Amino acid sequence: MAASLSCSAGFVLGMDLGSTSVKVVLLDAQSKTVTDSKSFPTNSDTSSTSDIHAKEQDPSLIISALDQCMDALPKDKLKKVKCIGVCGQMHGIVLWKSKSGCEWLSEDHEIIRFIPKDVSQLITWQDGRCSADFLSSLPKPDSHLSVATGFACATIFWYMKHRPEFLSGFSDAGTIQDYVVSMLCNLDKCVMTGQNAASWGYFNTTTNKWNTQILKDACFPVQLLPVVVESGAVAGHTSSEWYGIPAHTAVGAALGDFQCSVYSCMTGKGDAVLNMSTSAQLTFSMPAEFTPPNSPDPLSPVTYFPYLHGSYLAVAASLNGGNVMATFVRMLDSWMKEFGLEVNESRIYSQLIQSALAQPNTDLTVTTALLGERHDPTSSASVSQISPSNLSLGHVTRAVCRGIIENMASMMPPQSLQAAGVRCIIGSGSALSCNTVLQQEAERVFTFPVVYGKDVDSAVGVAMVFNDQA
Repeated sequence: MAASLSCSAGFVLGMDLGSTSVKVVLLDAQSKTVTDSKSFPTNSDTSSTSDIHAKEQDPSLIISALDQCMDALPKDKLKKVKCIGVCGQMHGIVLWKSKSGCEWLSEDHEIIRFIPKDVSQLITWQDGRCSADFLSSLPKPDSHLSVATGFACATIFWYMKHRPEFLSGFSDAGTIQDYVVSMLCNLDKCVMTGQNAASWGYFNTTTNKWNTQILKDACFPVQLLPVVVESGAVAGHTSSEWYGIPAHTAVGAALGDFQCSVYSCMTGKGDAVLNMSTSAQLTFSMPAEFTPPNSPDPLSPVTYFPYLHGSYLAVAASLNGGNVMATFVRMLDSWMKEFGLEVNESRIYSQLIQSALAQPNTDLTVTTALLGERHDPTSSASVSQISPSNLSLGHVTRAVCRGIIENMASMMPPQSLQAAGVRCIIGSGSALSCNTVLQQEAERVFTFPVVYGKDVDSAVGVAMVFNDQA
């Protein structure tokens, strides 16, 4: 599987299939600069009438957003693409039938795109159907990583108990990014990197193998598990021309969006990365000789994600990031609608930030674990220290932003960053880059310089990974 790449001339296509949008970039292989970049929202969330805890997305709408991105890239450059790197949202699962997972469509006698066929909905990392009681009933994994709701293996166990007939209709499974790689290469069996496998649960990153026997003993359908290859390996080659990219173009096995975002910006051992989009992560690289513990500490907020070349990232991965601000905005929007007022959400965001910038401090306290945390699922949000003088929009917004950052600092304190040799924090992610108040609070809570403005981007990162492999 670990075929060599040849990207010394031409372009590398990088794509990121995220929770809310798809982004593609073209990286000049020689100058290592991004020449073109396109992004489109997926609007792919589906509502479940049967279970409010279900979080699913429509793969057809995700692929449609990918098509929009590809169609907007320069055709002359796409013909010079030498390899393709794919990354995307981790933990989730989509299932399909081997050899009929998509249908290729042609225009002007040229095959240019595919549409999903015989494919399940994408059950995302935000799926909440696996309760604490259900998770405690599952077999203990042979891994340093705990299993949480939204992790694919836990999701399969849930379907085994509640809807076993659903699983019997499919022969293959992967993350949404693995699905795209499988379709592009017409693979007989899904290929997955250790980065994505670790995000599913029941995977030992030291041996780079699934907990096959543990799963078999629990009657788990192990035939659905992908074949695992090294992160950075080639999964296959395009089976046909795709938007002008020649057939037989190398396609890398899909990587995790988080690892790729880190790769795009972490320049040295003294860097930590604070990434905040829908959720939030704070991370730094572990020494090369580090090996994770044999078993997970379910109460620890810090986990160790596999990175590249056998290395690991120490990660505080919070479920509460930009989605907390988004919930705050939706709450205000619904209140105003009850008064018969219609205000654009972007204007609400803008006013919130403007009001909070005019209120540089507050004694109002907001804890923002709105969605709980994987190490503390029962935690929730709260507001305290309320007084008549701190109920303005500026006070409340400032307190919400401060709470988001302080929640991250409670998971990975500044002292632990100092002990690891961190000297600088690189701030990234749409929620952080677009919110000056969050930036101010990050600089207040953490005692390091916080740097913004770097090209911190998962799509760029995955293109860089496979360009550097050449």
